[in-house]
Amino acid sequence: QVQLVESGGGLVQPGGSLRLSCTASGFTFRNYAMNWYRQAPGKERELVAGIGRNDGSANYADSVKGRFIMSRDNAKNTVYLQMNSLKPEDTATYYCNAKNLWGSAYWGQGTQVTVSS
Repeated sequence: QVQLVESGGGLVQPGGSLRLSCTASGFTFRNYAMNWYRQAPGKERELVAGIGRNDGSANYADSVKGRFIMSRDNAKNTVYLQMNSLKPEDTATYYCNAKNLWGSAYWGQGTQVTVSS
């Protein structure tokens, strides 16, 4: 059964850091590009970061560039999002997404990140 399970969310003060993880199962992880999306209440879902199937680099939304780092470990079927210098505007539910070259996509259940003092 296909699963993407996010973890690592929580409550953090502005300027703090969190590391999100997404562990995949039920499909061939290495054949999928991976993405992190987020959605805040009343806002549209937005792409935060993405990384290719066996890529050494990731792409980032302008709003998080320089603060967030995405990586993947294909041996662990896991992607990460290291979030630094967090701002209240980063508060959202963060979703892990997997996409292959034929258009298939899978989504995780999301993990909540709240940045507040």
